[in-house]
Amino acid sequence: MEIVSVDFSAEIPALRATLTSIEKVTDMDALKKRIAVLEEQAAAPDLWDDPESAQKVTSQMSHAQAEFRRINDLESRIDDLEIMVELAEEENDSDARHEAEKELASIRKTLEELEVRTLLSGEYDERSAVITIRAGAGGVDAADFAEILMRMYLRWAEHRGYPTKVMDTSYAEEAGLKSVTFEVDAPYAYGTLSVEGGTHRLVRISPFDNQGRRQTSFAAVEVIPLIESTDSIEIPENELKVDVFRSSGPGGQSVNTTDSAVRMTHIPTGIVVSMQDEKSQIQNRAAALRVMQSRLLLVKKQEEDAKRKELAGDVKASWGDQMRSYVLNPYQMVKDLRTEYSEGNPQSVFDGEIDGFLEAGIRWRVGQGTSED
Repeated sequence: MEIVSVDFSAEIPALRATLTSIEKVTDMDALKKRIAVLEEQAAAPDLWDDPESAQKVTSQMSHAQAEFRRINDLESRIDDLEIMVELAEEENDSDARHEAEKELASIRKTLEELEVRTLLSGEYDERSAVITIRAGAGGVDAADFAEILMRMYLRWAEHRGYPTKVMDTSYAEEAGLKSVTFEVDAPYAYGTLSVEGGTHRLVRISPFDNQGRRQTSFAAVEVIPLIESTDSIEIPENELKVDVFRSSGPGGQSVNTTDSAVRMTHIPTGIVVSMQDEKSQIQNRAAALRVMQSRLLLVKKQEEDAKRKELAGDVKASWGDQMRSYVLNPYQMVKDLRTEYSEGNPQSVFDGEIDGFLEAGIRWRVGQGTSED
C-alpha cells in the first residue's frame, strides 16, 4: 500500500491564508483595544466592591486574552512548522517529518475551530448560554437520557475550562431527571451551543427493562442566551406569578430547611422558570427573573424571525425539531439528521466530544441562512 506524502509546499501557504482571513474577521486591533479596556477596569481599586461585576470583568478579560494569544501564537507555530519541515527534508529524517505532520494536523484543527467562531455573528451569539433539558417520551429511559445529555454538555464545557452552574433540577422518581437548567458561562457559548436545540433521540437496550428489550426515548434541549443587565427586557409585576416551595433532591430528599426555591410564571405566555440553586429566596427570585428575561428575549427574536419568513413566503419547518439520533443497538452511531455528520463512538460523544457536531451544525446553519436570503 502506497503511503501518500503530505505536500507541505501547498499545506503551509493554505494555513497562512486561513489565518490571515481569521485575523481580518476577528479584527485583532479591535480585540487588542478591548483587552486594554478590560485590563484597565480590572485594575480599578474598587473593582471587588461589586463581586458579580468584578467576576464578569475578569472572566471577559481572561477569555479575550486567551483568544488573542491563540490567534497570535499560530503565526509562530506555522513559522516553526516551516523550519521543522526544512530540517526534516535536509536531513531526510522520517521521524522529524512525522512530527511535522502531527503539528500540521494540530494547527489545522485549531484554525478550523477559530474559523467556525468567525461564523458566529448573530445578535446574541457572544452571550453565555442557559440550557434546559427535558425528558420526553420513553418513561424512565427518557429521564435517564436527559441526565446523560446534561453530563455530555457539562463535560464539553469542562474540557474547555468553561464555568458551569446548575440552576434548577427536577429529579425523576426512579432514575434520571425530569428536567434540568444550567448555565455555561463563556464567550460565544450561546452561538456555539444554540445548534443543539431540538429533540434528541436515544435507541438502546434499556437498562431498566428486565426483559432486555430495545427502547427508544426522547429528550428536548432548549438553548437561550443569558440576559445582560444592560438588556431592555422589562416585565410588569402584574404579568408574573411567583410561588415559593421547598427544594428537593433525588427521591424527594429535602435539601433546604426553608422554602427558598422559587417558581416564576409569565402569565401572558405561560413560560415557567424554577430556581433552587441559591441559598436564599431573594437570590433564587433574582436568578429566575434573569432566566425568564432571557427566554422572553428569545421568544421576541423568534417572533421577529417568523414574521420575516412569513413576509418572505418561507414555509419550511423549523430545523430544530428532531435533530440527532444516538443509536447504541443494533449498531453504534450518533448522527445529526440535519447535517448528516456522524460519529461511530457514542461513548466519546457522551463524554463531551461533540465539537464535530457543533462545527457541522454552525456551518449548516450559515448555509441555510445563505440559501434563505
